[in-house]
Amino acid sequence: MPIYFLLALVLSSSHIARADTHFSTWLRELKEEALSKGIQATTLEAASPYLVIKDRVSTLEKKQPEFTQTLTGYLKNRASPHRANLARKHLAENRSLLDSISAEYGIPPRYIVALWAMESDFGRNMGGFSVLSALTTLAFQSRRADYFRRELHEALRIADAGHIIPNSMLGSWAGAMGQCQFMPWNFNRYAVDYDGDGRRDIWHTRADVLASIANFLRALGWDTDKTWGRPVHIPVGFDLSLAKGKTAMDLDAWQALGIRRLNGDDLPKRAISARLLRPARASGRTYLIYSNFDVFLKWNRSHYFAIAVGTLGDQLR
Repeated sequence: MPIYFLLALVLSSSHIARADTHFSTWLRELKEEALSKGIQATTLEAASPYLVIKDRVSTLEKKQPEFTQTLTGYLKNRASPHRANLARKHLAENRSLLDSISAEYGIPPRYIVALWAMESDFGRNMGGFSVLSALTTLAFQSRRADYFRRELHEALRIADAGHIIPNSMLGSWAGAMGQCQFMPWNFNRYAVDYDGDGRRDIWHTRADVLASIANFLRALGWDTDKTWGRPVHIPVGFDLSLAKGKTAMDLDAWQALGIRRLNGDDLPKRAISARLLRPARASGRTYLIYSNFDVFLKWNRSHYFAIAVGTLGDQLR
């Protein structure tokens, strides 16, 4: 065997050994910190098999694709007629529950269902990653290590409180969990035990899932007196510098500038402040957006996501 190959093998083994030692030290300190925060030793023992590095998580973090999809393509996938039909079915099947939740939290059922659809396809796609493993990986080696370390401690709190056992805490590669894809920090503040069984189960209990969505929207500032926005028609030659989502004017001012509903009708005659937005790669699609659009953005900082939730919700009227 060539000497240079042996040397490379020795150096590689040495590097792996140092990395393992570094992680072991890091993990010991993490557990000590968790204990100091009140996490029980038995919880850490149960979680230990999942406090490991997963190469797949590292790969996905490093290879996130550049977002180049058009708004038309995004809506075709996320707010399609097929998904709208499924959403109508779920809305009807859960009408009594949704009406009860809506009365308590002030969120229209159609937007609760739209977010449920967007986040997990009505619970059918919650992600298959161990949340503890994903967060351990990201907390150890991500550029946002401090953020993910906080989320990992929050996830341990969830297990410690008995809401779910560690091996069932599944979610996305980035740690978003359950049917509403809450990060652990959001779970601990906004998830709801709506069925009263003592656990906030956003993985399996539909009442908890839907109430948690509603509670989070309310906490983010949902205005029960408004919708999210609407697609609009703009006149030829309109100053598109006003369509960047930053200029706020009352609806009557936009009306005076020639903005109309898509069918040509006048805008609502209400004293509502609105902004005009034409997103990137939108093929001319333009929207008047209200304060509830910003609530969707607080949930997910994507104009496309917010428009898709609103569009799908509007199809459920």
